[in-house]
Amino acid sequence: MVRPKDVAIRSQNPNFQAHCPFLLYNCASDLVCGILGLLLHDASVDAAPEISEGLSLLQHRGQDACGIVTCGPKGRFFQCKANGMVRDVLDEKAIAKLIGGMGVGHVRYPTAGGSDHAEAQPFYVNSPYGIVFAHNGNLIDSPSLLQYMDATAHRHINTSSDSELLLNLFADNLQKTGKFRINEDDIFTAIGGLMRQCTGAYACVAMLAGFGIIAFRDPNGIRPVGMASRKTNTGKDYLFASESIVADALGFSEWEDVKPGEAVIITRSGVSRKRVAAHATFTPDIFEYVYFARPDSVLDGISVYRSRMAMGDALAVEVERVLKERGITVDVVIPVPDTSRVAALNLAQKLNLPYREGFVKNRYVGRTFIMPGQQMRRKNVRRKLNAMALEFSGKNVLLVDDSIVRGTTSEEIIQMAKDVGAKMVIVASCAPPIRHSNVYGIDMPSRAELVAYGRNTEEIAEAIGADLVVFQTLPDLIASVRQFNPSISTFDCSVFTGEYVTGGVNEEYLHRLEALRADNVKNKVLVNSWEGRSESSRVNGIHARVNMVASGGPVNGADDTVGLHNTWNIS
Repeated sequence: MVRPKDVAIRSQNPNFQAHCPFLLYNCASDLVCGILGLLLHDASVDAAPEISEGLSLLQHRGQDACGIVTCGPKGRFFQCKANGMVRDVLDEKAIAKLIGGMGVGHVRYPTAGGSDHAEAQPFYVNSPYGIVFAHNGNLIDSPSLLQYMDATAHRHINTSSDSELLLNLFADNLQKTGKFRINEDDIFTAIGGLMRQCTGAYACVAMLAGFGIIAFRDPNGIRPVGMASRKTNTGKDYLFASESIVADALGFSEWEDVKPGEAVIITRSGVSRKRVAAHATFTPDIFEYVYFARPDSVLDGISVYRSRMAMGDALAVEVERVLKERGITVDVVIPVPDTSRVAALNLAQKLNLPYREGFVKNRYVGRTFIMPGQQMRRKNVRRKLNAMALEFSGKNVLLVDDSIVRGTTSEEIIQMAKDVGAKMVIVASCAPPIRHSNVYGIDMPSRAELVAYGRNTEEIAEAIGADLVVFQTLPDLIASVRQFNPSISTFDCSVFTGEYVTGGVNEEYLHRLEALRADNVKNKVLVNSWEGRSESSRVNGIHARVNMVASGGPVNGADDTVGLHNTWNIS
C-alpha cells in the first residue's frame, strides 16, 4: 500500500555509496487493511491455521496481498507472505511450515504505488529483540520521520510502506532502553514515544520474539482494532483483530476495543494495558460503518448491521421528501450488492415499497472500488453484476448504494438498469457526497477523481446518468451511527467535510498525495533529479543524484523479503 515515501536506491555513480531516502517520498499507506494477532496458551499448538482462518474473515479489508509470521521454539520466526488472496497464498502446505503458538497476520488493500512481494506484511526487524509488525492506516508526517530514520536513528527503510516505518520507529524507541531484556514498562514507554513522534491514523499489531503480542491504536482511534479471549483447559488464548467477526468465528468472547492511545501487551503470564498517549478527541472513521466493515462486526460498541439499518431509515425520510418535491413515484427498491442491502431493505419497509434483488453478483470478482485504474474498474463492473430485466423493465427504480465515490461503478450500474428497460433510475446514497481526500487509510485521495468534487447534486446525477440522486445528510449519517454509542461525540468525516482531526494536512500535502496516487501514476515511483539541489537536499552529505522511475521494492537484485525466509510457494 502506498503512501509518499522515498525509495532507497544505489546511484550509478561509483562514488555514491550511501542510500538516498529523500529523492521523492512516493509512499504507500497501508490502507484499509486487516490485522490480526493470536497467542495460544499452549505453545505446542500451532497458531497459523487459526490466523489463516481469521484472515479469510478479514479478506474484505484487503485482497491484494496477505501474510503470516509465527514465533516458534527459541523465539524463531516463520514467515509466509505474498501477493494474492488468503486461500491462494496460505494453502495447506504453507500453513504447515508456520510453526509456533503465537503469530501475526495481515491482509492488504491495493492502492497506489508498488505491489512487490516486499510490500506484503507482516514486516520484520531483527534488532532489537526480534520484532514482527502489521499495521492499518496512514501517516501524515512520513517525510520528516524518514529524515529522522536516516539522519538520527540510522535505520534503513526498504519498502514504500508506512508499516515498515512504524516498525522501525518502534524498534528505535525500544533500542533506547539499552537493556539486555525488556519488560512491559519498557514497551509502553517505547510505544508512547512512537505516538509522540507520529501523526496520522494507525492500528497496529506486533510480536516480540519469545515474549508476546502487542496492539496499539492512534490517539484519535481512527482505525479499528480490538481484543478477545478464549478459555482452554490449560489457560486463556488471546486474539487481536481489526473486527469482532474474527473473535466470533474462532470461538473467542469478551470482545473489547483497544482504546485510543492505548497499548495492550499479552504474554502467557497475563495482560497489561496502559494509555500511553495524551488525551485526544476520539474520532473513529465513519466510513467503516458505511462501507468497509462486515455487517456482522461490532466496532467501538456499535453494531455495523444496526447502524446500516438506521442509515436506511434516515435515508427513507430524505428520499420521501425529495420525491414528493419532484412529484416522482417509485415502483421498486433495488440494492447495489452487497453493502447497501441492509439499508435498502429498511428504506423500502419505511416507504412501503417492494424490495427486490435486481442484480445477481458474481462473487469471484473483487470489489471494483479497490481495483487500480478506472478502465479496470469499469470493465469489472459488468463482470461483477448482471441486471435482471424482470425487475427493471418498465419501472421507476430506486437504486440504493452505500456511497458514490468515483462514480464509475454507479454509471455502469445505471446504464445496465436502463439497458434492461428501466423507465427511470433514481439513486439514493447512504452517505453524503464525497468531495474530499481521505488521508487516514482509504484510497480515494484525488479530488479530481471524485464525482462529487466541484459538482452539485444535479450535476452528479448528470455525470453518472441517473434521473435523480438523493444523498443522506451528514447529520443523519452521524446520528444513525452514534445512537448506538452516544459516548462517541464525533467521527472522522473528513471525506465529507475536508476537516482533518490530526492536523498537518494542508493544500501542499493534498496536492502531493493526489499526484502520487492518481491513476495515471499508479505502480510508479518518481524520483527527483539531483541537479540544482541545495545543501538541504543532501543525504549523509551526498547529493541525491538519480533521475529515473524506480520500483518501490528492494534494489540491487535483493530478494523481495528481508531478514526472514519466506515459505510461500516452496514445496
